[in-house]
Amino acid sequence: MTGEKQKHEILESALDFINSSHSSSRREFFLMTGGLIIAFSASGAKAAKEGPVIIMDQAEGLVIADPTKCVGCRRCELACTEFNDGKASPTIARIKISRNLNFGVNGIPTGQRGGGAWGNGLVIQDICNQCPHPVPCANACPNDAIVVRPPTNARVVDSKRCIGCKMCRRACPWEMMSFDSGTNKATKCFLCDGSPKCVEACPSGALTYAAWRDLTGKIPPRVAPTAIVAPEKAQTCNECHKK
Repeated sequence: MTGEKQKHEILESALDFINSSHSSSRREFFLMTGGLIIAFSASGAKAAKEGPVIIMDQAEGLVIADPTKCVGCRRCELACTEFNDGKASPTIARIKISRNLNFGVNGIPTGQRGGGAWGNGLVIQDICNQCPHPVPCANACPNDAIVVRPPTNARVVDSKRCIGCKMCRRACPWEMMSFDSGTNKATKCFLCDGSPKCVEACPSGALTYAAWRDLTGKIPPRVAPTAIVAPEKAQTCNECHKK
């Protein structure tokens, strides 16, 4: 019997016990509630050891990229920022092309990671995976500024809560968080509420908006996350980054 199944069965039995009208002995009561306490205490201890986890509804969609069709024009980056930010600023685009363009295993040695046009002939498009929980960026945010927004349930940065600490940026293994120095706010892909402008702008059909699937185990991380997810982090960040 799995731990989760066991907990649910103990809980159901306890509720039946409490709702029953028959009298029972103290021994029966302690046997029942004792099992309930042990089951949930073990679960709580495990959660405490692993750190706090924010449970989020799963995203409904995802942008899928095909590197074999990408021509490196970067129109997707422009479309992203022109629509969402009102300015042409590819450096803060939620889809990232430039950092992998013309870099590869045999390309210019500037510290870039991933595939590229030199070395393997591909132009890699980096896309937000809309991670299933636990969501690294959301867990790292000290102000719970990364929330789920209908209708796509994409993870989006609430600018009113964001304090510009960049903890989310350090937490993403794929480095998909962007930061706008002009507004001092973090930003990320939120699927343009179901109509991604990057997909619409792609001239070669290299981007597709599709039903969500878990790609986190298939796309290699770019970096090892360095953000520390801990309750005390919130107080530290709030003291340094005043709204």
